[in-house]
Amino acid sequence: MTRETAQHELVLVVDFGAQYAQLIARRVREAKVYSEIVPHSMPVEEMLAREPKAIILSGGPQSVYAEGAPRVESDLFDAGVPAFGICYGFQAMAQTLGGEVRRTGLREFGRTPVTVSEPGTLLAGIPTDLNVWMSHGDAVHAPPAGFAVLAGSEGAPVAAFEDLDRQLAGVQWHPEVLHSQAGQAVLEHFLYDIAGCTGDWTTTNVVEEQVELIRQQVGDKQVLCALSGGVDSAVAAALVSKAIGDQLTCVYVDHGLQRAGESDQIEKDFVAATGTRLEVVDAEDQFLGALAGVTDPEQKRKIVGREFIRTFEATARKLDADRHIEFLVQGTLYPDVVESGGGTGAANIKSHHNVGGLPDDLQFSLIEPLRTLFKDEVRELGIALGLPETLVYRHPFPGPGLSIRIIGEVTRERLDILRAADLIARTELTAAGLDREIWQFPVVLLADVRSVGVQGDGRTYGHPVVLRPVTSEDAMTADWARLPYDVLERISTRITNEVDEINRVTVDITSKPPGTIEWE
Repeated sequence: MTRETAQHELVLVVDFGAQYAQLIARRVREAKVYSEIVPHSMPVEEMLAREPKAIILSGGPQSVYAEGAPRVESDLFDAGVPAFGICYGFQAMAQTLGGEVRRTGLREFGRTPVTVSEPGTLLAGIPTDLNVWMSHGDAVHAPPAGFAVLAGSEGAPVAAFEDLDRQLAGVQWHPEVLHSQAGQAVLEHFLYDIAGCTGDWTTTNVVEEQVELIRQQVGDKQVLCALSGGVDSAVAAALVSKAIGDQLTCVYVDHGLQRAGESDQIEKDFVAATGTRLEVVDAEDQFLGALAGVTDPEQKRKIVGREFIRTFEATARKLDADRHIEFLVQGTLYPDVVESGGGTGAANIKSHHNVGGLPDDLQFSLIEPLRTLFKDEVRELGIALGLPETLVYRHPFPGPGLSIRIIGEVTRERLDILRAADLIARTELTAAGLDREIWQFPVVLLADVRSVGVQGDGRTYGHPVVLRPVTSEDAMTADWARLPYDVLERISTRITNEVDEINRVTVDITSKPPGTIEWE
């Protein structure tokens, strides 16, 4: 078990290639039980060496009959560790333990009615007629010996079962998905009533434990943190600041590509909430000079990254000469660790989450106080640490800032136009109380496009902007947000009235996939 979580009950989520593995882990944590994802290729003895309180087998895209389909070793079920199967994991459990899984030819995808015949412990107290999220072709037709059948659907005669003596259970559907009625209740029945978890994973515990760990790791040494303006780096910095106070120095590189008011938010609100020592570097002229004449989005990203490293390095050298810094704080989150293949404890993180590119003679030991946490947990932590909600619930924002929301060359004038439009969109979204429902709300300036309009008595020749509101849980997939028409109308009217250079407002209604959230 990782050092950070050694004292907590642990539930392992075995990933069989499910699109929902991270979601399962998050739902378990919502039930106040710590969970981690491990690949199905991990040997059973390695899983058991982690001393899990329970194991959850995720869904997966394959049929249990497919050649090379991942198997579940019977040793897993002989070890006395409670286990719960979901979808593919449910079928794999049934098959390994001697139940019957058939190719039915009747596939069930999406919302599906399920009838509870015998609630048992797993389905106690939930409606007997359930609407749940299914995604399967095969189905369990007979349970293994010792299992009680609890529910069924048209395409899955055995849609839920349990064996309380061995603390084993499973469901054919996806209880972790919001579309599944009573999904969280089913998971909690397994965790608490079958597996015997007590629920010792809370925000307060995380703060106390991380503060202690950071103090142990750092001692009396000096620490540096690059603040981006985003929630991850702000919460990581606030946590380290709580642990070691003025041994921490934060650096904020103001590249001039932020949205309206965001630099002030970092310079004033963050410092007011944490008391952290902050170095602000005004590098707007440097970044705009480097971006002059550049229209290619990849080029923009590279330039912004390069100039950031140059600026951060120069500042770090100056601070190092003054204070001799040994540690660097990073806001790495658990999904970054998992997606980088580090779900088993390895530390390879996607490069854009690193302050990568620092020269060999300027190397720091890393402090990653958020690396076991999901985004929603980080936000809870931020509130617990006293950070303002405006910062904690800020929508995710790309590293290259507004440079990639301008289609065309980035200039100070174009940035000011986009900032004005973006501020109106955000202000109206907040006024409508929709901030938390929307994952992200890019406003894109089509600076290289001119469209004809009519304002007053004359024709105008201004720029269009594109509104791109999306809903998402993790940014891996996203859907376009159905904003109320009256909100869209207010945004459009205000932008075309108040921002002279814009005479047309459009809305992007593409989901991801096939589109991306950002345009560039």
